[in-house]
Amino acid sequence: MPGFLSWISGLFATKQSAPPAPEARLFNPSPEKPASDTTPDTSPELAQQLEEHLSCWLLDAEPATLRVDLSSYDKILEELHQRLSNNKMEELPRQPMSLPMLMRALSDESTDRQHLTEIILGDPSLTDQLLQIANSPYFRTGDHAIESVDQAVFVLGVDGIRNVISAAIMRPMMAARNSREALFGQRAWRWGLTCARSAELIARTQGEDTSAHFMVGLLPSLAYITIRRELQRICRSLSATGEPEPALIRHALARYQWATCQLLANEWNLPPKYHAYLLAAERPAPRQKHTPLTDGMVIGTREVLRHAHQRNLAEDELPKLVRLTPEQISNVRNAVQKMLREGGRSTVRS
Repeated sequence: MPGFLSWISGLFATKQSAPPAPEARLFNPSPEKPASDTTPDTSPELAQQLEEHLSCWLLDAEPATLRVDLSSYDKILEELHQRLSNNKMEELPRQPMSLPMLMRALSDESTDRQHLTEIILGDPSLTDQLLQIANSPYFRTGDHAIESVDQAVFVLGVDGIRNVISAAIMRPMMAARNSREALFGQRAWRWGLTCARSAELIARTQGEDTSAHFMVGLLPSLAYITIRRELQRICRSLSATGEPEPALIRHALARYQWATCQLLANEWNLPPKYHAYLLAAERPAPRQKHTPLTDGMVIGTREVLRHAHQRNLAEDELPKLVRLTPEQISNVRNAVQKMLREGGRSTVRS
C-alpha cells in the first residue's frame, strides 16, 4: 500500500526525537465556522477536556498525576518513537489467520450462510470467541442463547455477524495478561465497544458501511492497549521498575494513538477505506463533513464515562463536538445507553 507507507514514513521521517504530545488528538472536530467568523471556537477545549476525562478513567488516575514532568522519560519515549517509525512494535497484534478469508466472504454478496459458517468453524479459537460475544448483552437479540455458529449467522444475519466477528477477533488481543493491566484492559474494551457501536449507528443513518465503521471504531481501543504494552516492554528493558507511570502512558497515547491505528490497519491488510476513515478522524479538513467514526468516538466516549459516573461532557456541550441533528444524537445515545445498562447487569463475559 504505497500511499499509506509514504504517509507513515512522512509522519516520522523528519522527527529525530519524540516531540511533545499535542493535546486532544483523539477527538478532532473540524472547524465549522468560516474563517471570517471571529466568534471563539470552544470545540478544541471541549475535546481536550473529554480526552483528559477518558485518560483519567482508563488509567484510574487523578488529573494532577497525568501532568507531571516527563523529562526523565525521554529515552523511553525515543525508543517508542523509533519502534513506531520503523514498524518494530513487538506488541503490535499480527493479522488474524482467518481475517482475509472472512473479509472476502463478507464483502461478497453471493456468500451464503453455509460457506460463512464453514470459514468460522475452520478457526476453533474464533468459534469459541464468537459464541461468547454473540451471547453477550452487546449483541444478543433475544432471550434464548445462541449455541452454534450456524445459529448465530441465521439469527444475527450477515450484517450482524460482521460486527460479532470483528469483536471476536479483537477480544482475545485485549484480554488482560496480568492483574496490572486488568482494569485498563476491561475499561478499554468497554470503551471500544461503545465507540464502535456509536460509529455503526451513525453510519446506518448516513447510508455508510456499518460493519466497516464498527471495526474501525474498535481500533483505537486496541491501539491503546498495544501502546501500553509496548511501553511496559520498553520500561522493563531500560529500567528496573518495568511499569510505566500513568503520565507516561497518557503522553504516549496522545501522541501515537492514530499512528498505531494506521499500523494495525496496514498490518492486517484492511481495505484503503479503513485508512481513509482513520485519517479523516485524525486530520479533518476545515468544515469537512464528520465521518461516523469522528462523531461515534465522541458520543461513545461521553456515554461510557457517563455510565461509569465519571467526568464527561455536559448535555449542552455534546452538540458542539459532533455534526449531527438533535434527534440523531438522542437516538445514538439511547441505543448505547441501553447496551451499557444491559452489559452492566450481565454475568456473560464479553
